[in-house]
Amino acid sequence: MRSKIVTADEAIALIRDGDTLASTGFVQTGFAEALLSALERRFLATGSPKNLALFAAAGQGDGKTLGLNHLGHEGLLHRVVAGHWGRMPKVAQLALDNRIQAYNLPQGIICQLFRDLAAGKPGSFSKVGLHTFVDPRYGGGRINADTTKDIVNLVEVDGEEWLFYKVGTVNVAFVRGTTADTFGNITMEREALTLNNLTMAMAAKNSNGIVIAQVERIAERSGLPPRQVKIPGILVDCVVVAEPLQHMQTLATPYSAAYAGEFRVPHPSLVSTPLTERKIIARRAAFELPPNGIINLGVGMPEGVAAVAQEERISHLLTLTVESGLIGGIPSSGGNFGTGVNMDAVIDENQQFDFYDGGGLDMACLGMAECDAAGNVNVSRFGGRLTGAGGFINISQNARLVVFVGTFTGSGLKVEVNDGKLRIVQEGSQRKFLKQVEQITFNGQYAYDRGKPVYYVTERCVFRRVRRGLALIEVAPGIDVNRDILPYMDFAPIIGEYGEMDARIFNANPMGLESELLNLSLPERVIYDPERNILFLNFEGMHVRVVEDVKAIWDICELRCRAAGKRVGVIINYDRFRINQDMYDAYAEMDRYFLANYFSQITRYATSAFLRAKLGEAFSARSIAPHVFERREEAQAFLAGRTSDRT
Repeated sequence: MRSKIVTADEAIALIRDGDTLASTGFVQTGFAEALLSALERRFLATGSPKNLALFAAAGQGDGKTLGLNHLGHEGLLHRVVAGHWGRMPKVAQLALDNRIQAYNLPQGIICQLFRDLAAGKPGSFSKVGLHTFVDPRYGGGRINADTTKDIVNLVEVDGEEWLFYKVGTVNVAFVRGTTADTFGNITMEREALTLNNLTMAMAAKNSNGIVIAQVERIAERSGLPPRQVKIPGILVDCVVVAEPLQHMQTLATPYSAAYAGEFRVPHPSLVSTPLTERKIIARRAAFELPPNGIINLGVGMPEGVAAVAQEERISHLLTLTVESGLIGGIPSSGGNFGTGVNMDAVIDENQQFDFYDGGGLDMACLGMAECDAAGNVNVSRFGGRLTGAGGFINISQNARLVVFVGTFTGSGLKVEVNDGKLRIVQEGSQRKFLKQVEQITFNGQYAYDRGKPVYYVTERCVFRRVRRGLALIEVAPGIDVNRDILPYMDFAPIIGEYGEMDARIFNANPMGLESELLNLSLPERVIYDPERNILFLNFEGMHVRVVEDVKAIWDICELRCRAAGKRVGVIINYDRFRINQDMYDAYAEMDRYFLANYFSQITRYATSAFLRAKLGEAFSARSIAPHVFERREEAQAFLAGRTSDRT
């Protein structure tokens, strides 16, 4: 059998006019630079192949000339279906100029389409994209006026709305690995990510297409350990050995053994950074981190949350993931984004999105370019820029908790912190809170209808999506709502009772998040007064996120009650108390248990009318007496009255 090892030019000569090309890569990692540059070279020299269709999940390139930017020539491409466009501005400009047919689909959907095409299916069913710009009722992912064909259909199955995505076949797949034998078996021992290489190769092969692999070295036939082979040679038609500069592990790092998972690196030493607006935002977002939670942090400002977790020594309480396929460890940032060190596992990109789409994420922290009165967020197309959604729609629609982060205004914002108070030194010239976003990448009403808690964190205030829209819930110390917030919004948010952002955020010292996440302060919050036979529960500022939080409260209360040796009256301070929606039932079960076994009466108080109404409604719905007073004195008087009635 002949060797499959050929030059890049020989491999590219097999591509025909009108073919559909699937290209591997994730941002600045793992794309087949030698193949893409050879394709450009052939087109510029001969005018062929022309009118190609490009099928790409993640962004691939440096945002300038490398990666998919090699294909940014009029006539080379006819149609592009991509998840992210920001890394290929030359191709994006063709789309904005109506020179090509262009679609933006969720990155995870494209990953899954490769798999479904490999299995001979006509397309993919998913709820991902409903009520966003991908929904055919909002544009169907079409980018320009020349793009008229629908590739996304709204369908109904058993009374529920679904989207059906259909793209077609793949004629050519560009894949990448480390070592190939002469038969085309491919290993990836020096690659940081496995991505969609296997499913893309299967999709092309089962479409009667060709698979071209870029590698850095060659082994003899049968010289590779079979368990290390990620792409079987039966799928591969050509193997091209790339020059080192065209086969860097990432564009920022020629090779890192730690990114390849060869060993675990020591944890970096802690370096405290100044209290900039970005760090303030990351600190506030970190208060939402669920202990033992599985989390996705988006690119850019959300990456700061990982740094805060490191500073607060809580990284070991979290499992960070990246849509590229990383699970656990420390994700990289900047030019190495998508890679990481000390990972627990690296899985294929389409498998990661299966996990995300099924609800596997406890929390997602993502950026926001624009936000409107309905709580809609736009990150995909704004200000004349086409960036694309990437994995944003998959992640934001399916995580149990979503925290959007971004500065209140953009382009020129300067702030300073003095004596624990925030001051706006220079306001940004770009407004982010608009009457209506240019494009809906996240639908606030759809999230609310599904019971998803959604927060919008800025350096000066925090909003939450409530029933009627965007509500102001926290303001930074030193910030005046009428001076620093409302004049820079194109709409009036819902303003009722709001609290102050935690003072610890605006102090350079560590915030003590470990104690908060692990409920280490609970013994100090639960105090028994034997003279009055009252158990005081001070839950002020507490956040019940997960069932372990409920169990911690349960355990300390039972310990105090057993020590008392009789039934006790209970007064609970719920000021600034928060509880996740999916914890109400577990919390109510705890209340019923203690009323049946230890408590003679429970009274509750909270200065917030909204919280009193919310708690009262939740307790009533679960057949628990909904007494929530405004002041402690009222709660004590009620409890004393009930006790005297019994005597």
